[in-house]
Amino acid sequence: MGKFFYNMERKYGKYAIQNLSLILIICYGVGYLLQILAPGFAQYLVLNPYLILHGQVWRLVTWILIPPESLDLITVLMLYFYFSIGTTLERTWGAFRYNVYLFSGMIFTILGSFILYGIAWMEFGEIIENGALTAYDVFTKYASIAVEGKTMLLPAVWFSQISTYYINMSIFLGFAATFPEAQVLLMFIIPIKMKVLGILYAVMLLYSFFMGGIVTKVIIIASLLNFIVFFFTSRNFKRISPAELKRKAEFQKKMRRAQQMGNESQHEGKRVITRHKCSICGRTELDDPNLEFRFCSKCDGNYEYCMDHIYTHEHVKRIVPNAGEQ
Repeated sequence: MGKFFYNMERKYGKYAIQNLSLILIICYGVGYLLQILAPGFAQYLVLNPYLILHGQVWRLVTWILIPPESLDLITVLMLYFYFSIGTTLERTWGAFRYNVYLFSGMIFTILGSFILYGIAWMEFGEIIENGALTAYDVFTKYASIAVEGKTMLLPAVWFSQISTYYINMSIFLGFAATFPEAQVLLMFIIPIKMKVLGILYAVMLLYSFFMGGIVTKVIIIASLLNFIVFFFTSRNFKRISPAELKRKAEFQKKMRRAQQMGNESQHEGKRVITRHKCSICGRTELDDPNLEFRFCSKCDGNYEYCMDHIYTHEHVKRIVPNAGEQ
C-alpha cells in the first residue's frame, strides 16, 4: 500500500490542494454565516441521498459547509486546534497524502449516507407502499412517526445528523497516531500526551458505537474508515519525533531552494539547467539517471553531493571573523 501511495503521488501529486485545513475552516465559516443570515437554508445543503438521486446533486459537496458544532468560544478554539494539527499533518505527510486522507473520509461518508438510504427503504418501504406517507415525505420531512407503538425518526432526520464532525475527529486521530509523544495543554493548564487523548477518544467512540442506533453506527464507521484504511494498510503508520520533523522540513527547504536556483551544467555540448549537481565531481542526473543526490546538513550553505561523495567530502564551514578583526 505504501508503494501504491508513492506511485500515485509521483503521478498526481502536483494536483494536490495546498492548505486544505484552511479551506475546510473557511467552509465552516461560510456555514456559520449562512446559519446567521438564513437559518433555514441549511436544509438545502444536507447530504440527502433521496434528493441527490432526484436531481439535487450539489448536496454531494455542500454538506461540507454544515459546521460540526454550534458557534461559541469553545468551538472557535477547537477549530483553531484542528487547523493547527491538520496543517502539521499536511507538512509531515505531504499535501497529496493529506488530500487523500481527508477526501477519502468524505467519500466514505457519502457512501455511508447511501447505505442509510437503503436501510431507510427497508424500514419505511411498507409504510410508503401502504400510502400512509409518500417517499418524498419520508425522506424530506424533519419529523417522527409512531410505528407499532414506538416513535421513529424519519430518515430526513438521520441525514441531518451527517456533518464533518467525525472527519475532524479523523484528523485528530491521525495526529495522535503520528505524534503520540507530542504534548498539548488540556484546558490550557494540564499537559497531556496525544496518545493518551487518542486512547480516551477511541474509548468514547466505542461507547457511542455500541450504545447508539444504526444511524450512529453507520456514520461513525463511514467517517472514520479513512483512518482505518490509511494507518493499517500504509507504511505511514509510524511515530515521528519533532527532531525528525525539523530535519525533514530543513531538507525540503533546501531542495526547493536548489530547484528554484537551478544548476547550470554542460551536457552533450549543450548548456542545460539540472535539478541536481554534485559539488565535488559535477555529475548531474543527466549523466546517470540512477545516481542519487543528497544535501549535506553539516555544510554551511546549500551543498549537494552524489552518493559517491556525500560521506567522503570535506564539510564546508564559513569563517567567522573575530570581534577584533571586524
